[in-house]
Amino acid sequence: MNIRPARVGDVPAIYELIRTFAERRQMIRRSMGELYESIREFLVAVDGDNQVVGCVALHVFWHDLAELRCLAVGERLQGQGVGRRLVEACWDQARELEIATVFTLTHAVGFFERCGYHQIDKAELPHKIWNECVRCPLFPNCQEVALVRSVDPERLSTLGAGELQAASAEA
Repeated sequence: MNIRPARVGDVPAIYELIRTFAERRQMIRRSMGELYESIREFLVAVDGDNQVVGCVALHVFWHDLAELRCLAVGERLQGQGVGRRLVEACWDQARELEIATVFTLTHAVGFFERCGYHQIDKAELPHKIWNECVRCPLFPNCQEVALVRSVDPERLSTLGAGELQAASAEA
């Protein structure tokens, strides 16, 4: 298993992975055009046959905040550490970019907690992150949980109301 930056030739496979989970209402559907436009945000997991078996994206919101999104692993490889490797690769990418905090919105709370993320109140996140939510079939009755991971774990335990919002309010 290899984790690498996505290439434009990977878009059809990424699209199919995301479509599968979007049809289950577990993630927001992405069009092929959106995927091509944001290809530089994606990492993929490829198997020994160089087939894309997983994907994840890191979307930067501000100098110190990014979102981990579009995490998807093909069913035959779930439970084998592929998702965790993709999450860790995203975290490494965030650190290389000097981004202190990464958040995600998910139903897979336990998985992300095992990857070092901690639950926070969704109200702590900047309002601008909700722009895509209107495309979700579950909007406005979102059941996803917000989780964050930070280079400074102490910061997570001392976040005050609106601190993450304030951090990116200037954007």
